[in-house]
Amino acid sequence: MRTIEWNNNMITLIDQTLLPGEYRIIECKTVPSLCEAIGSLRIRGAPALGAAGGYGVALAAHTSTHTNTTTTTSFERFMHDLHAAAETIKQTRPTAINLAWGVDRVIAAVRESGTGRIDEARGVALREAVAIAKEDVQRNKRLSKHGAALLEDGDTVLTHCNAGRLACVDVGTAIGVIRAAVAAGKEISVVSCETRPLNQGSRITTWELMQDGIPVTLIADSAAGSMMRKGLIDRVIVGADRITRDVVFNKIGTYTHSVLAKEHDIPFYVAAPISTFDPVRLEYDVVIEERDPDELRRIGDVMLAPAGAMVHNPAFDATPVENITAVITEDGVIYPNESWKNSFS
Repeated sequence: MRTIEWNNNMITLIDQTLLPGEYRIIECKTVPSLCEAIGSLRIRGAPALGAAGGYGVALAAHTSTHTNTTTTTSFERFMHDLHAAAETIKQTRPTAINLAWGVDRVIAAVRESGTGRIDEARGVALREAVAIAKEDVQRNKRLSKHGAALLEDGDTVLTHCNAGRLACVDVGTAIGVIRAAVAAGKEISVVSCETRPLNQGSRITTWELMQDGIPVTLIADSAAGSMMRKGLIDRVIVGADRITRDVVFNKIGTYTHSVLAKEHDIPFYVAAPISTFDPVRLEYDVVIEERDPDELRRIGDVMLAPAGAMVHNPAFDATPVENITAVITEDGVIYPNESWKNSFS
């Protein structure tokens, strides 16, 4: 199945916290259950979160207890509940812009439809959410094709975290570019950073690529610089959770890889849909999510640090535009020059 779908008035999704040990589909029948899935990273990745946000509003509409009446009071209460659910969903992952984008798009579709009937509003919400999911697949196919042209036969590409099909509804962004290049007949191998502390690179990216038969080597995050210095990396491709005029927000550790790539004159690409662009904010306007300290203190029941150890555990960091060779989008490749400025207008 796709990473996230709508089935029988509920959301079904792949629980990514169980990979690679177990492949399990879970059901979200209420907005709180979806919020738990988002917060615990059962569903993650900017494009996938966009779909989750859209589906979340549709779920709120379908689970509302309000029904059509001859007055506007019931519909107003229905919309109030919809807006409340929307704000709750958006706050689960504040850094990733696609989540709020998906939520706001469905809310806007319901509002602009002009319907005063709850049953019609439910239909509008679901149609818009499904459209977001379908568009994500087509958008990533176009993005991947543009990015594949930047890879050369025989390249070894380093990636960080997971920007594959499990970070999207399907296809992937950074990993989608690699898949498209391989489909075009190019021999591409991948170096996947483990991506501490939750190991999305080792657990998810390596699993995806091995499923596809694409050569992948797993490394510790701290080994990237050494491999670059030895000439073992030809390109770096990562995804993004939010792109502002001055920086790209992505999984913590991305900035370090960008500095190392710049030092070794290695192209550093970001693959992300236009929906990830934030034309309003700059770096210091964005709240970076701080994760549970125990993600660093322990793995399961095994203590990696004293229980009382102070922890700094941000989920993301910011990579300056100056460190980025180009951003690959569904509309083409954008370079950090005049075209970069135009993409925010």
